[in-house]
Amino acid sequence: MLAQSTEREKTAATPTRTLTPQAMPLRTPTPMHQASSVTITDAHADFYRENGYLVVENALSPYEVDALRQEMVRICRGQLGHVRGLPPILAEDTDDDVIHRTLCVHFPHKISEVMYDFLAQRTLVDVLTRVIGPNVKCMQSMLFIKSSGKPGQAWHQDEGFIPTRDRSLNAGWMALDDATIENGCLWVIPGSHKRGIIWPHHQHDDERFDCVVESFQFPYTDADAVPVEVKAGGIVFFNGYLLHRSLPNRAPNGFRRSLVNHYCSAETLLPWQLPEKPAPVGTLDHRDIVMIAGEDPYAYKGIEDKMHSHIRPNREGGCRWPTKDD
Repeated sequence: MLAQSTEREKTAATPTRTLTPQAMPLRTPTPMHQASSVTITDAHADFYRENGYLVVENALSPYEVDALRQEMVRICRGQLGHVRGLPPILAEDTDDDVIHRTLCVHFPHKISEVMYDFLAQRTLVDVLTRVIGPNVKCMQSMLFIKSSGKPGQAWHQDEGFIPTRDRSLNAGWMALDDATIENGCLWVIPGSHKRGIIWPHHQHDDERFDCVVESFQFPYTDADAVPVEVKAGGIVFFNGYLLHRSLPNRAPNGFRRSLVNHYCSAETLLPWQLPEKPAPVGTLDHRDIVMIAGEDPYAYKGIEDKMHSHIRPNREGGCRWPTKDD
């Protein structure tokens, strides 16, 4: 049902490609970026194009998974920089207490050098350059924690939030825990990306899900969906038009942690944010991006620093998104 890579060479000592964050100083890569070597084949790319998703097991080494988990704690403790809407921390809080209160951190790579480096994790680059093209840029990262009892996210398409126009939007979903049906793994509708239609969406009041809107009126049912269970260290890739969701974490304890980055072709304009000054819609191009492979044909436009780390509301206490004053 899933295309999973079973080929794995010995852990390589070569660091992943080092990126230079716009708002961070130059620094030497640390040894933590020792990616497991996974062979990506034409069969992987073919499965992805047909079904709209792909699972690659053992893409991250146990060392990398642990490094990301530790960095998650530092982010949620506010040790790396300001995160809008971050819950207050008590002196007696354990690390688990601190991360339990947060469902999702948007743009962790804006404050974390570790998260920034993982924008270009080796398997991510290998797969994305096969299914997108040689020139790939990243515009978003999200750190999901989803502890026991926390909600999932209703059916949606990422393209409905991040418009790439050329259908090149892709997600790389890195599992930092074993993702199971019980603790709220992803569910996808295979092939639902093919028509290239963005289905309508609306607000909902389903307590199983967080505050993000829900897609509807699509010609599929829940019976068409399959669960995407994956071990810690695996990466799930999926197309921006693919319908997907996750259910609440029903496990008695523990977390379902993941780091999710979004990418598209560097050739596409990205009309994601409204400009400060009026401009033709056809020229809009979000430039708070990071190149992870190839060349940027719009490099002459420069890079902007627009997006900031913030917390996604989890429906507890309402659905108010944090503002710049938080």
